[in-house]
Amino acid sequence: MQLLKVLARVLEYPTEELQDSKDALIAAVLEDSRLPRQNKEQLLRCVEMLCDGDLLDMQENYVGMFDKGRATSLLLFEHVHGESRDRGQAMVDLMEEYRTNGLEIDARELPDYLPLFLEYLSTRPWDEIQNWLEDIHHILGLLGERLYQRESFYHVVMDSLLTLSGRAANRQELAQIVASEERDDTPEALDKVWEEEMVKFVDDQGSSCSTGSVVGQRRRELEQTQTIHLSDQLMTDATPRQAGRA
Repeated sequence: MQLLKVLARVLEYPTEELQDSKDALIAAVLEDSRLPRQNKEQLLRCVEMLCDGDLLDMQENYVGMFDKGRATSLLLFEHVHGESRDRGQAMVDLMEEYRTNGLEIDARELPDYLPLFLEYLSTRPWDEIQNWLEDIHHILGLLGERLYQRESFYHVVMDSLLTLSGRAANRQELAQIVASEERDDTPEALDKVWEEEMVKFVDDQGSSCSTGSVVGQRRRELEQTQTIHLSDQLMTDATPRQAGRA
């Protein structure tokens, strides 16, 4: 499903390559037959802003949105298991799912990274895609609302995925939940997390590395690592088209 490749691409760290693929991304969205028109129009505007904006500004925006705090993390199991042992087993199970279906991932990549997960789903039958998205619809709903309340255009991606899942979100309930949450991306919150992690490091010194350290490493690698690659079909030049606006 080419649309999932587009959504995966949009959620990656912005690069010059991404901006150069604007026409191909737009063409893939326009050719999709499952996403409703309203979602398509919103997604097209998102692609235009991302590809037409100043690259350094887009990169700074990305880091500020996804690299500070855990509320908007693109690591799915972080929203379910945190740093518990259950998360490690969940990642092992997902990794095995990938391998069973012919997908090998880089050793530095975590299997629950949302763009990677979408890249995998793009290779699966529609019924399986919808079942997987339905399984994580609660995560997508909260992520979308958090991004929306932080005035980020990335919320459009979560909204599109939620629509594809077939599960309607209770927007009012989500808005109330997110509004009541304490922000974890403020300087004060980040300092608190750093202090807690330092204490944990001292307490655990000499033991094996925790999942949290791997997550931190994954975040630091975002600017250096391009992990998801679209198929040749999507990366080839597409006929330029103008996206409609609502």
